Amino acid sequence: MSTNLSECHKAFLVHERLCKTYGCPVAFFRDLDPLSELISSLLSHRTRNADSTRAFSELLSRFENWAALRDAPVNEVEAAIKFCTWPEQKAPRIQRVLQVITEQRGDLSLDFLGDLEVPAARAWLELLPGVGPKTSAAVLIFSRLRRPALPVDSHHHRVALRLQLIAAGVAVGQSHALLEAQLPPGWSAQQVYDNHEVMMLHGQRCCFYRNPACRRCPVLDLCPYGQERLRTINFVTADLK
Repeated sequence: MSTNLSECHKAFLVHERLCKTYGCPVAFFRDLDPLSELISSLLSHRTRNADSTRAFSELLSRFENWAALRDAPVNEVEAAIKFCTWPEQKAPRIQRVLQVITEQRGDLSLDFLGDLEVPAARAWLELLPGVGPKTSAAVLIFSRLRRPALPVDSHHHRVALRLQLIAAGVAVGQSHALLEAQLPPGWSAQQVYDNHEVMMLHGQRCCFYRNPACRRCPVLDLCPYGQERLRTINFVTADLK
């Protein structure tokens, strides 16, 4: 994918500033095998982290292994993940994913993905039911495979839009390839993970959905949205005096 060099330079400057602000390298938050990471990621869709973590723990306690979950009555799986949003959809989907992996690979393991190039591994994962670019990236980088694939969550996406690293109207799914292409080639999984984490943290701690804290933003000089917003606020304030 061709990417404007100025976009790459800006993305790198943003990364460097945010790393100084939030601290890099960022420690990986878990070390699951890739299949377990996939199940955890599927549970997390539109669900708070605390609730998806609770649901994942419940699956581990109720089922001896992922084969037992695959073959269990769907109502038992649904009951185990009741803490998630839409458990009635996620339970059969997770079972279907496990069935497809068994049919395709002969066993329940995704360790083979570590032997594929990242684009091929992501393409394989995205053929599974309910798996899109965010989930495929999460499986590859968050799991113990530690492959350099960039996930983009809603906070990361919002920051990228406001910085104009991606154009207005680009959806979260589409943004994965665009934002990943702006990162320096050859970056390690740790560097790619750092990029995801600091962009997400910035969205959570400064670049809020409502009332972003633009005045203390470390990348304000690179952010057209923030600059325009502050100009508007200053104009309104001056007009009221």
